[in-house]
Amino acid sequence: MKLLKNYLFIFTVIFFILGMVNILFAWLGLACMLLPFILLVRDSKKTWCQKYCPRASLYTTCGKATSKFSLKTPRFFVSGGMKWIILAYFALSMFIVINSTIKVASGNVPPMLHVRFLIMFRLPFDLPQLIAISGLPQWTYHFGYRFYSLMLTTTILGLIMALVYKPRTWCTVCPVSTLSGIYLNSAKKCPSANTKQTGLL
Repeated sequence: MKLLKNYLFIFTVIFFILGMVNILFAWLGLACMLLPFILLVRDSKKTWCQKYCPRASLYTTCGKATSKFSLKTPRFFVSGGMKWIILAYFALSMFIVINSTIKVASGNVPPMLHVRFLIMFRLPFDLPQLIAISGLPQWTYHFGYRFYSLMLTTTILGLIMALVYKPRTWCTVCPVSTLSGIYLNSAKKCPSANTKQTGLL
C-alpha cells in the first residue's frame, strides 16, 4: 500500500494527458470530486486525503525538489482564512462550470472550446486533441474544457505552494479537505445522527 501511495501522482499525470487525447476524458475528474465524500461518509474520516489523493502524492513528490529551501507554511494558510478564500473560488468556479454548461445545452451561449487559467485567462495555445470524438452535444465538450481548466488551475496552484512552502501545503487549503472538515465537525455535534447514517451503510 505504501509503495502504491508513492506513485498515485501518476493518475494526475494520466488525467491531464487524457485531456489531450480528447477533452471528454476530463469528465473522469468528477470521480476525484465524488469519491472523497463517499469515503468520508462511509469511514467518518478523511480517507481520501490520507490515503488515496493523487494530487497529494504529486505535491509530495515534486516538493522534494525544493524541500531544503522551502519556506514555512504561513499561519494564514494553516489556521487563517486562506482555505475559505480557496473554497469560495472553488464554489464560484463550479457555479460557472454548471451555469455555463446549462446555457450551452439550452443554446443560449456558444461552447468554450479552450482551456483557461483562473477562470478568465485563456492559455496561449490550444489543447491538442489526438482523437476526434464527434456526434455528441456541444455542452459535453464545453463541460470538459471547463472542468479541465478548473483541475489544471488548482493543480498548478498546489504545485506552486509545494515548491515554495512544504510539499502538502495545498492540503491545508484544499476545498475537499475543508468541506470534509465541516462534515466531520458537524458529525461530532450530532453523534446519534452520524451513528444511524453509518449503520445504514
